[in-house]
Amino acid sequence: MTHFRVSAPRLVALVAPLTLCLLAGTAMAAVTDAPAASTTAATGTNAQWHEQTLKFTYDGITTLYTCDGLEDKVRAILLEFGARKDLKVRATGCERGVNLPSHFAWVEASYNALVPDTGTPGTEPAKGAIKGQWSAIEIAPNRPFFMGAGECELIEQMRDALAKGFTLRNVQYRTSCTPHQISVGGYAVTAEVLKADTHGE
Repeated sequence: MTHFRVSAPRLVALVAPLTLCLLAGTAMAAVTDAPAASTTAATGTNAQWHEQTLKFTYDGITTLYTCDGLEDKVRAILLEFGARKDLKVRATGCERGVNLPSHFAWVEASYNALVPDTGTPGTEPAKGAIKGQWSAIEIAPNRPFFMGAGECELIEQMRDALAKGFTLRNVQYRTSCTPHQISVGGYAVTAEVLKADTHGE
């Protein structure tokens, strides 16, 4: 941080305008860089549903899930990333039983996600194409409401699956998980994802 020292009263008139300019520039930068959650691009793009498969192993030290609870959490995250609502998620192998919180589980999901239509620009959209929108999303504690501070390990272990299973841009994916500790700032994901355009429905 740059500090200004006023050595004489006559310098105040020069330093004050400069300080105001710096503050204004900082404020504009903050607004420009801040992720705009739940916003969409002004123009749509033709897109196609593409079937995807997700597989990963949840190996948690800090946070334990029941198999049903893990399925619900993964389903909610996939929907937030734009998966079609007919997705299927299954968690198996919970070492303490299906209804008891466990450290370990295998997770599999099948779902449809949008990919850009590969048709030639200026021609008719391919059969089955729909309108998609680039939508800003944010995954962090309480964003959306279903995400808790203890989800750091899950978000960390889903990283590769989410990157491969969705059409993303401007991705910032940060996790800093400490075993046996829950931190409000443990994870944060921001990105733009291609979602179905529901405007006008």
